[in-house]
Amino acid sequence: MSNQQIYVNLPVKNLAASRGFFAALGFAFNPQFSDDNAACMIVSEDHIYVMLLAEPFFQTFITKKIADARTSTEVLLCLSRDSRAAVDDTVARAVAAGGSIPREAQDHGFMYQHAFEDLDGHIWELAYMESMPPSEGQ
Repeated sequence: MSNQQIYVNLPVKNLAASRGFFAALGFAFNPQFSDDNAACMIVSEDHIYVMLLAEPFFQTFITKKIADARTSTEVLLCLSRDSRAAVDDTVARAVAAGGSIPREAQDHGFMYQHAFEDLDGHIWELAYMESMPPSEGQ
């Protein structure tokens, strides 16, 4: 199990627009797994990918209706960031690229969170967590 990867599959209405949106946030794409129906967004090289799938292609994998992320939420995607500033920078770039902010930033002291909605309404949480000191006895 040490060589596990994760591929999160998300339906998108306009693949080119979604690809441009995430490129504006600094994400790269693997051309080997990208075409007119899908774009393989690299979140963490060799480990985490998001497959942006055009809705008609996404529908070929499921028998249920595709949820409209603008009116309902099935999943929250969360990415860590290296600093509070990096959290805020990613949210600002998302808004500049056409995304929106679903709620204000939350500062819990040891953890800082903010979020954006992409062009299809999927919610992306961003979190920075300060290093926790080891518990006594460890």
